[in-house]
Amino acid sequence: MRGLVMKSTGKWYRVLLDSGNTVNATIKGKLRLKGIKTTNPISAGDFVQLINNKSGDEDHYIIQSIEDRKNYLVRKSTNLSKQMQIIAANIDRVYLIATLKSPVTQIAFIDRFLVAAESFRIPTTILFNKTDLYSSTEINQLKKLENLYSKIGYSCHRIIAQNKDTISFLIEEIKNHKVMISGNSGVGKTTLVNSLDPELKLRVGEISTSHEQGKHTTTFAEMHPIKSGGYIIDTPGIRAFGLVDLEKEHYAHYFPEMRTLLGSCKFHNCLHLEEPSCAIKSAVKNGDIHESRYISYLQLMNEDTQDPYRRNEFK
Repeated sequence: MRGLVMKSTGKWYRVLLDSGNTVNATIKGKLRLKGIKTTNPISAGDFVQLINNKSGDEDHYIIQSIEDRKNYLVRKSTNLSKQMQIIAANIDRVYLIATLKSPVTQIAFIDRFLVAAESFRIPTTILFNKTDLYSSTEINQLKKLENLYSKIGYSCHRIIAQNKDTISFLIEEIKNHKVMISGNSGVGKTTLVNSLDPELKLRVGEISTSHEQGKHTTTFAEMHPIKSGGYIIDTPGIRAFGLVDLEKEHYAHYFPEMRTLLGSCKFHNCLHLEEPSCAIKSAVKNGDIHESRYISYLQLMNEDTQDPYRRNEFK
């Protein structure tokens, strides 16, 4: 029988069957995906084949195989013995929530996340949350960020997660789709999901008063059916988003404003670092590519790939 994974805890999986029933299931043996070394072979959003290995009066469902994915998002595992952790699979759109305070979302984090989504051609919308808390200076900073990202093709919206008027457009966008909501801990992911469907009543965390960072409340990514239609994958807060399974010489392909210039450099294998007659460096100098985006590119190219926390901050 076929099912859709709603939640993965590493050992047990909540699976929505085609019949409409939801069951708990385990993996048969050491199930692994070809060519992918991960901490979790199955994630929310996966379609699986499973059987009911009934024992007496008890149902025992076993996942036997995973259907091919159309895409997935991963992050670097903090356990260096593993390569990556799959966050979610088969995603129609990602909503990245960013905040300018309580906590502050670094531009480097936004760019890193966008690169990961671009690598699997997953459309991404940036939701700037908690805008009711911003000072006039922060509003001006927000305008610059909106201009930066909208200019290169990313849809940007200002929201207040608890205010239904500011998030009503999401109801139609999510309907009949599987979308993922992500961002740093404390930016308001779970609050937004609760506002979109109050019947879910998911637990909401608090902001640490000492570090102005969010406290984890979502331990595993979980997919929730929304009453108005569609599914939302609520993900654990991500403090560090490490890129894996991507070749550095391909990073420029995942910056839309750089992608249009590829092939215009003097050297076909230009990495856009120190090479002469580089079209991308010229575009940065001319203002056609924002300097902050190029800085994020340089950070990606020069970072320590063995550092799981990716301590790159943008000032």
